[in-house]
Amino acid sequence: METHMLRLFITGKTARSQAAIQNLSEVCETYLAGRYELEIIDLLEDPEIAEIEKILQTPTLIKIYPAPTRRIIGDLSNREQLLAGLDLYGSSFAAGTEGQS
Repeated sequence: METHMLRLFITGKTARSQAAIQNLSEVCETYLAGRYELEIIDLLEDPEIAEIEKILQTPTLIKIYPAPTRRIIGDLSNREQLLAGLDLYGSSFAAGTEGQS
């Protein structure tokens, strides 16, 4: 099984940032338990990385691995969009787990 490498960019401890962390954590624990690495980067603490990574809006999730690299912008509340962005929607990962909390 491949380990998914994810990087979530947030701006402070805002409600939107916290929602993105919660939504992503729930999906990762449901579909990728034990098979993901998540790095959370607060751009208030490390603002120069926003320019390096071309982050224009937060929260922004970057799926680094497995390829292809994908970006998802927003609070990650749209589960179908998040699963598609992580290449999990319609896959064997999601089969049989739809509707579980």
